[in-house]
Amino acid sequence: MSEEARVETDGGEDGEAECEDEARTTGFEATRTDGILRVRRPGTEWLSTGWNGGRSSGPAAYNVSVPGGWACDDRSIDAYVADRLESAGFEASGPVLLTGVDLEHARGAVCGPVTVYATAGISNPAALPMEPSGGTLPDGRLEGGTDDDSDQEGELGTVNLVVGTTRALEAGALANLVAVAAEAKAATLLAETGFAGTTTDAIVVGHDPDGPPSEFSGSATAVGAATRACVREAVRASLRSRYESRETDASIPESVADAKYGVSTDVRAEVVRPRERERERKRKRDHGHDQRED
Repeated sequence: MSEEARVETDGGEDGEAECEDEARTTGFEATRTDGILRVRRPGTEWLSTGWNGGRSSGPAAYNVSVPGGWACDDRSIDAYVADRLESAGFEASGPVLLTGVDLEHARGAVCGPVTVYATAGISNPAALPMEPSGGTLPDGRLEGGTDDDSDQEGELGTVNLVVGTTRALEAGALANLVAVAAEAKAATLLAETGFAGTTTDAIVVGHDPDGPPSEFSGSATAVGAATRACVREAVRASLRSRYESRETDASIPESVADAKYGVSTDVRAEVVRPRERERERKRKRDHGHDQRED
């Protein structure tokens, strides 16, 4: 793809462009205040994999930073999110992602018809060994490299993505865009950190139903390729901000055991083959009989 993704931030030493609260040529505005990132475009249709996710329509999607040690049950998350949005002066409803990463590390990238904003933290990596030692399914609790209970009050990382395109996508193409973004996220994280993701990653994708139509969103399409490029640049920029800044002592763990929290999928799955229909087996038997007669 000849067109390069442009990285947007709140400014910094790397000379990246400052992200303003004005409509860009992509039509997606980004505003960060009080630990909340709002990505706005009126009339957008969204699909979220995060808390209270699914399909929705509205002018904005949000990425909300929560404090270390934060815990909320399902009944109180609604109230917590509503209070945070109201306190920040955001009135419009929309899909919400939650993260333990400070929003000062949010980074965006723009390429063609796509804009992506990312926050990336790797304190709770999810490893997938190709030669697993064997084990059992997890019980929902995170593994940790320490038995110190005080570390349970620490900050959880998350890699959250908000993806927006000015194209009008078919229903299947919008759902596929989640897969495209997740694939690009995993490839970028593997290259940069050695992990494909964390235990709490989530993605929101959105499109303009009144924009130029796009039936597909795979990696060979303009929307898919632009999404891949934007995810790569935004995630890498957020990682640099989080782990390479002079103001931070945070570091990317070398393994799950080295992390405060995390999981390694060591359980082995049983490989199975689909059963042939009787008609297909009969066809093969008859074909073999005909060959023997010849």
